[in-house]
Amino acid sequence: MIVIQPFIFWKFATIGFGFSTKKGLHRKSPYDFNLSFNVGDDPEIVTENRKTFFNYLKINENSIASQKQVHGDVIKIINNAGNHGESDAMITTEKNVALAISSADCCAIFIYDCKKEIIAAVHSGWRGTSNKILYKSLEKLKSEFGCNTEDFYCYISPSISQQNYEVGNDVADQFQKRYIKRTGDKYLLDIKSANYDMLIEQGVKSNQIQVSQLCSFGYSSLLHSYRRDGKNSGRAMGIIFMKGEN
Repeated sequence: MIVIQPFIFWKFATIGFGFSTKKGLHRKSPYDFNLSFNVGDDPEIVTENRKTFFNYLKINENSIASQKQVHGDVIKIINNAGNHGESDAMITTEKNVALAISSADCCAIFIYDCKKEIIAAVHSGWRGTSNKILYKSLEKLKSEFGCNTEDFYCYISPSISQQNYEVGNDVADQFQKRYIKRTGDKYLLDIKSANYDMLIEQGVKSNQIQVSQLCSFGYSSLLHSYRRDGKNSGRAMGIIFMKGEN
């Protein structure tokens, strides 16, 4: 099994993190090592895949906090595991509550405040990025918990790169020109940079941000991509949690 574990969190013994890929248990296409129950994959296979991934991270399913991602800007502060309904960002101060984001092209952003010991997980596709859900999540961390963004360590997951993210004029018009590249009658959107800039604008130090350079669309042998594979795409899962006594 191949699990992506970014170096930005390595220095913190209390932080657990993993981002899944298509590689695991020798699963075959079209879904490969898929962690979503909502794409048409065999539920028993998904259950086994999830158990394998959770075991790799040394957590269990009863510690997973999930949400129904709806490409909005709702942010929830949670204190326990389980499904927390419709939202696209979760924040917790609780140990052993693992925040999970499902992904197959969208940016997933994971945040750790090393002073306040708070974590957040944000799902941000083009709609979420346009609605500035990441920026709003940072504002909530500051206003409700008194966080200082200089204490944040952040990871932007594998997601679709600008060269592969073609959008229509209606979407392009929602972004500043610096995030749009026009080639002929096509518009290409850079959502990684848009989310990175939100972190910088909020005062997160550049050397405390890691941006994955992996393109979910381009790395077809490693990463799930809805834009590339459509209904046959599986889903990756990114998980962050703070370790505590069980």
